[in-house]
Amino acid sequence: MAGESESIDYNSPYANYRSPLSTRYASKEMLYNFSDQKKFSTWRKLWINLAKAEKELGLDITDAQITEMQKNIHNIDFDAAAAEEKLTRHDVMAHVHVFAKQCPTAAPIIHLGATSCFVGDNTDLIILRDGLDLLMPRVAAVVQNLANFAQQYKSLPALGFTHLQPAQLTTVGKRATLWLFDFLMDERALRRAREDLRFRGAKGTTGTQASFMQLFDSDSKKVRALDQRVTELCGFNKLYPVTGQTYTRKVDVEIVGCLSSLGATIHKMCSDLRLLANMKEIEEPFEASQIGSSAMPYKRNPMRSERCCALARHLMALYSNATNTHSVQWLERTLDDSANKRLTLSEAFLSADAALLVLINITQGLVVYPKVIERRINQELPFMSAENLIMAMVKKGGDRQVCHEKIRVLSHEAGAQVKQHGKDNDFLDRVRADPYFKPILADIDSLLDPSTYIGRAAEQVTEFLEEEVQPVLSQYEKVLKSQNKPVTLNI
Repeated sequence: MAGESESIDYNSPYANYRSPLSTRYASKEMLYNFSDQKKFSTWRKLWINLAKAEKELGLDITDAQITEMQKNIHNIDFDAAAAEEKLTRHDVMAHVHVFAKQCPTAAPIIHLGATSCFVGDNTDLIILRDGLDLLMPRVAAVVQNLANFAQQYKSLPALGFTHLQPAQLTTVGKRATLWLFDFLMDERALRRAREDLRFRGAKGTTGTQASFMQLFDSDSKKVRALDQRVTELCGFNKLYPVTGQTYTRKVDVEIVGCLSSLGATIHKMCSDLRLLANMKEIEEPFEASQIGSSAMPYKRNPMRSERCCALARHLMALYSNATNTHSVQWLERTLDDSANKRLTLSEAFLSADAALLVLINITQGLVVYPKVIERRINQELPFMSAENLIMAMVKKGGDRQVCHEKIRVLSHEAGAQVKQHGKDNDFLDRVRADPYFKPILADIDSLLDPSTYIGRAAEQVTEFLEEEVQPVLSQYEKVLKSQNKPVTLNI
């Protein structure tokens, strides 16, 4: 509108875009992991570790210089850094200058022999490592909640579906194991990615370590030792043996791929929950004061599952960014990865974190309605009993083909009553009324016991939990005990 811009206070924090991931969804821990404070204090730790390693290997660096830097790790003047970056158009050099002013004694040796990617890429790898360390226990918490749920309902028959059409029976607990197994695959993928993650180390401008060779008078062994020592000081056991200017962006592809795959698991499970909520068989937690709809007071919308699906869908879409970025890193590197990485990596971890927090909350309080489940079984079980009826008649001396044709005709007649006239399924009434089935009339009720239609579902649940789930959960026993409290959400 004309003149509107004149009255806007652009300096107000509410006049600027703020990511919903930071204002509504992600945890404080994950937000800190991708914060400027974490990023730039990590840069300073890297400069300190580089100086320590260089000193150990003979360069003229003093303890006083290192101590001075250590005292200022978290004392970051963000305004001064922003002013410097405005002048230099270079974020790393801006922070070098600000750090040097705070540490005048150490100024000559800060960033010695390093390139921007020494702090940029190594910090990213530390953040990726710490992000995985935050996510993996959250996945384990979901696994634990679902395992308890599966155990509790392992023997409760439920209508199974294929093609979203009624199929043979399963159990509520057995269905939960299908979700569980996907999460076990995600935990394995995240753990492997975490174990495989290495450090870039001190590689120089194009990965050749030429600048460090100059510092150490072409002593190749010392340069290699420097690379290894910096890696150890930064908490990594392994380093990438070869790099260009950056660590290969294939690492980002692998990690975002794991998170994207986790997103698919979350979306699948929460889509199932939304379908089950529509059937009124299972619902997510719903607070007494929660409002499902502004217009329809009776509604109990599965909004938490919907939020999980929304976040997961964004997470899944980020994978193409990672693959595209890696594919265009020409030769030793191009800078068109930088802005994209800042968005993709942070949003992938924040989205995964947010979705898992909601899912932990959901799986802590799933509500099951056995009577509704039983009613739905009874509506479909008559048709599913056909094979049992045929076998019972054969045992009484009947002809299988004759019996099959009888049941085919009666089932089609009953189906017409349901679909064309909206009536109840009267298939069994038709069976009881047909003289042909007189030999098995006394057995029909027992032939319709739902527990006889679930196969080994309950045993499968027990075996799966003992053999597959428990060994994974045992790896997280301490952290799960320390986090054994309900997850409350800002719904």
